[in-house]
Amino acid sequence: MARTSDHRPIIGITIGDAAGIGPEIVLKSVSDAAIRDICDPLLIGDLEFLRKTARELDLPISLFRHESNSTDGVRVVDLANISRSVSLGEESNECGRAAGQYIEKAVELWKEGTIDAVCTAPINKRSLALGGYEYPGHTEFLASLTGTTEFRMSFFAGDLRVVLISTHISLREAIDRVKHESIVEVIDFTSRTLSELLGRKVRIAVAGLNPHASEGGMFGSEEASEMVPAITHCRTVKQINVEGPFSPDIIFLRGYRGEFDAVIACYHDQATIAVKSLSFGSAVNVTLGLPLIRTSVDHGTAFDIAGKGIADPSSMSSAIRLAAELCQIQFERVKFVNP
Repeated sequence: MARTSDHRPIIGITIGDAAGIGPEIVLKSVSDAAIRDICDPLLIGDLEFLRKTARELDLPISLFRHESNSTDGVRVVDLANISRSVSLGEESNECGRAAGQYIEKAVELWKEGTIDAVCTAPINKRSLALGGYEYPGHTEFLASLTGTTEFRMSFFAGDLRVVLISTHISLREAIDRVKHESIVEVIDFTSRTLSELLGRKVRIAVAGLNPHASEGGMFGSEEASEMVPAITHCRTVKQINVEGPFSPDIIFLRGYRGEFDAVIACYHDQATIAVKSLSFGSAVNVTLGLPLIRTSVDHGTAFDIAGKGIADPSSMSSAIRLAAELCQIQFERVKFVNP
């Protein structure tokens, strides 16, 4: 464990694509004393670029190199990989390459025990590819760096935690993936990983695929043919606390109100529409299945407002807070096992 002497977890925070709002929302978040009270943020980026951004935002924060002895401010692991002529709001191989290097450095720091968790600012997928990294996003990149083969995207919005059966594929393909085997797999995965992460056995709900979860077969057959048998198998054979399928127009609200620890969504927008409608700006993207705690914002690089000083740091702050909270759960578990 890499905790500070006062037991705050050390959270490694990548600044994302420097041409987007990542540096701005990271700096705004760590300028908040309440954030620094619950964790020791360690930024991973370009120190001079961050100092320039902080000055432009008129933020009351001092930044210093991780290796220095200073304690008055926020530490930065300085990769010094951004030129002074970055074109904000534009895709570029320079910023994509730099963003990829921040992610690689974060995993390196975690492996050597310098940080307890990783929190990531948004990247631009096109810039990442231009920079030489052929990953569709953070999730696959981090899985590759940690040798993880079983992982899933999830969203945390207060008491609402949503895990997805499928992510960035067409709706037609997503519907085709709602099969007995895939449903059993995601229920089992969700039960294992969330129970481990939260430190307790979780209660899971499954959202139906069709309107009103097919209304007894009136609006589709997948619930009866694929979902009910899969849920029954998980409940009776695997002894998982899971129910459903529930009408998708209400189950996410029930999860948000705390009736369930997690809701399994059938496809990407079924999950994200619910999450962003209920908690836009404060929801957090969490990669489940990784050997490290990784949280992120629920939005992209917002190139259209980069450099204007108007980006809302709420989701970034929530991601940092959640990473710190999950670290504390893990600390307490280790303390319990090894008193």
